[in-house]
Amino acid sequence: MSPESKTCQSCGRAIEWRKTWERDWDSVRYCSSACRKRGVSAVDQQLESAITELLAQRGATATICPSEAARRVAGTDGTAWRHLMEPARRAARRLVDRGEVEITQGGRAVDPATAKGPIRIRRR
Repeated sequence: MSPESKTCQSCGRAIEWRKTWERDWDSVRYCSSACRKRGVSAVDQQLESAITELLAQRGATATICPSEAARRVAGTDGTAWRHLMEPARRAARRLVDRGEVEITQGGRAVDPATAKGPIRIRRR
């Protein structure tokens, strides 16, 4: 029987137990070497804050697009927000793991690790 899965601290995706991690499972924090290198930067934390602030400004059942948080963090720098789209999705997945928000598609909550295409974020 394998231990319970964990969530990557960088991207928010599920980490499934592997035999190679048997001795180190308690210290596993990232799903890949790319996530280990990336970690959680100041921009990632700004995106998380932007998501929670945008949701706080809206009604209880309102949703936001990750692009809104990306645009807020990028500021007035034209198209720089586009480079923040994947980091904004990662920030949303981390907030889902903490139980603060849900990721939806078509109005229904979806698994953030497998969601493809446009997503919306709403408060839990």
